[in-house]
Amino acid sequence: MSKPVPEVQPWTEAFWGGTRAGKLLVQVCRQCEARIFAPRKRCPECWSADLGWIESAGRGRVFTFSTAYSMVEPRFMDELPYTIAYIDLPEGVRMMTRIVDCDPAEVAIGAEVEVVFHERGDFRLPYFRPAQNRNIDG
Repeated sequence: MSKPVPEVQPWTEAFWGGTRAGKLLVQVCRQCEARIFAPRKRCPECWSADLGWIESAGRGRVFTFSTAYSMVEPRFMDELPYTIAYIDLPEGVRMMTRIVDCDPAEVAIGAEVEVVFHERGDFRLPYFRPAQNRNIDG
């Protein structure tokens, strides 16, 4: 069974192009300066369609997380256990992703993490791992 890949929409093309280049992009409204994730056609704050992109530092902190040990869709059974988390980025957005490259028992709320990209088909999916240099605030 093949695993799903994202469905690219016109308003997400730049995001996926960024991940292919090893960059995590955050959408920004040019009218009200709101930071937006996940990518959208219009700003959820002021409804402007004048949107652009900034590059994220690719680091953040775990806001919350959950680890699956069983009972997942069959296509993902080979990846168990896996941890899904919300990550707060300093650019002002919260992003749902996976935590990788560590034992799930090491994941903690407030933990510092950094982006890594894993290939799936033609995509490079942004996941996070424990930060190698544990000082995201400076």
